[in-house]
Amino acid sequence: MRSLPLPLALTARLSPVVVLAALGWALSSGPLAAPQAAEHKPAEEKTGTQSASAPSTSTVSKAYSAAPAPCESVAEKTIESLVPGAKTAGKEIPSTDSELRRTCSWNALKGYDYRWLDVSFEVMESDDAAEKSYEAHLDKKSGGGAVPGLGDSAYSVVNLTTEDKQETREGVVIARASNALVMITYNGSDFESKKAPGTDTINKGAIKAAKEAVAALESDKG
Repeated sequence: MRSLPLPLALTARLSPVVVLAALGWALSSGPLAAPQAAEHKPAEEKTGTQSASAPSTSTVSKAYSAAPAPCESVAEKTIESLVPGAKTAGKEIPSTDSELRRTCSWNALKGYDYRWLDVSFEVMESDDAAEKSYEAHLDKKSGGGAVPGLGDSAYSVVNLTTEDKQETREGVVIARASNALVMITYNGSDFESKKAPGTDTINKGAIKAAKEAVAALESDKG
């Protein structure tokens, strides 16, 4: 069996978290979107009819209070199909707040075929905050389209990049379910032909992982 001639591009492709960072998601430290700054307003003048110590009674109802375990959110057979040769247990990325933000990664090079899959969850303070973050991600994208029947709203996009004549095709699915966001990143390359997997292959793979991740989130509700 001849040895695997890894091209210079492999070094760059073995770290697609750079691509994620370009999407606005720093896996090891940052949330999907910066938290909303608290709004400071001057206290209203007291009147004869106002209580000097009336507490706020407004309460935001949250469907999700913590992110589920991302490495358990996708079935083993799905991992084996999407990332051949990868350890199905995956590897969770360290987070600054694992209660609210968690990511798991799988990657493997089998023969000349390379695949990478990330599954990320972020729980936000309200449905409105999650919706604003979701919309902000869509504003950064071009092409792609909605994914019907996935959470409250979902969107997928596939892009092709070329570096040193090596193609990489990446699919991203972003879904919102109440006050939580789910992001899937799935990409691949063939280091023998220097071609990338087809658009349909990457898009369907990303959507399949997204459906399982959203289902895992919803089953963990409450």
